[in-house]
Amino acid sequence: MMHYYHAQGDSLQNLSSGLDTTSYRVPLGVCAGIAPFNFPAMIALWMYPLAIAAGNTYVLKPTEKAPSASILLTKYLHDLGLPPGVVNTVNGSKDTVDGILTHPDVKAISFVGSNRAGEYIHDVGSRNGKRVQANLGAKNHATVLMEDADRESTIKAIVGAAFGAAGQRCMALSVVVLVGDLEESRGWVQEIVEQAKVLKVGNGFVEGVDVGPLISKDATERAENIIQHSIDEGATCLLDGRGITVDGFEDGNFLGPTVVSLSDRQHTDPDQPITNPAYTEEIFAPVLTVLAVPTLDDAISISNENAYGNGTAIFTTSGGAARKYQYEIEAGQVGINVPIPVPLPFFSFTGNKNSIRGDVNFYGKSGVNFFTQLKTVTSNWQYGKGGDLGGVTMPVLGKK
Repeated sequence: MMHYYHAQGDSLQNLSSGLDTTSYRVPLGVCAGIAPFNFPAMIALWMYPLAIAAGNTYVLKPTEKAPSASILLTKYLHDLGLPPGVVNTVNGSKDTVDGILTHPDVKAISFVGSNRAGEYIHDVGSRNGKRVQANLGAKNHATVLMEDADRESTIKAIVGAAFGAAGQRCMALSVVVLVGDLEESRGWVQEIVEQAKVLKVGNGFVEGVDVGPLISKDATERAENIIQHSIDEGATCLLDGRGITVDGFEDGNFLGPTVVSLSDRQHTDPDQPITNPAYTEEIFAPVLTVLAVPTLDDAISISNENAYGNGTAIFTTSGGAARKYQYEIEAGQVGINVPIPVPLPFFSFTGNKNSIRGDVNFYGKSGVNFFTQLKTVTSNWQYGKGGDLGGVTMPVLGKK
């Protein structure tokens, strides 16, 4: 038993006389990545730098909606002297993806995007023997303890996290859960609305613009339809960003900051399922859904019932409340007075539940493990001739 516990390291000498065992990580071979539109450079950089540093070659398939960043990154690598064929960019749509998923040389696939696409990629890739990591959708909740949270800085953080990048990020803050008195929650929501109103919507390349366009007309129409559906289902729209027009870009895909309340008249009941589409759908737009509940336990219960688990946050000055939240919340990335708790690259991106497929996370130590596999070598070196190289027993057994 002591031998077993001592052998948890990667190398152990003299397991028995003259017998040594070493485990080390080796490259997989050809790896591939399928990147989304919203961070076309950053997410590509989650993928291939670790892969090639671990000794693999890489095929990057950017979204057809925003391929330029990936193409430029590949060009820059080649300009810097990276040998041809180490990092490759291929363009295309579903046929190209299917080619990656089924190609016998591809050993591992990384994906970031929607649940529908990610579940397909994980399913088909896995059935074809690939190692697959897929970061999917989210519905990130922030819990605010109104009685002790710093009001000014918390509201500023919520507005930035909800409406920045036009809500088109998987770590966007899309639900805020206000804990405490219902009347007080209305005051908080009104301040959120007032700060959201002053955000400037427009061309993201224009100085002073806070909220840019959505990626496509289809995305804009989908978000507007969900807003209307949520109102039809009983939600109160406190700030409606639909129908906004930007001078010089009258045909642009713009949606202004939108705030939808599901607790305008009474606290949300944590024991009842929330079915309003403003809550159940990942809208991927500058839309914030507001709930109010009496207690922190209610807020934790509601958050944990949500199918997604990318990230969550709590705003409080109470260490005890923060610690309770940290240990009882299920989401994989927790911010304490941090609205978007994306870890730096030497950690790993640890979303869970329906926000991920596969069981090895992006970047950090998990990323290294994803792009490599273990090889274990057991060697038997006996000094002089006539040493024992094993008989009918296992060669590692029966030796002194």
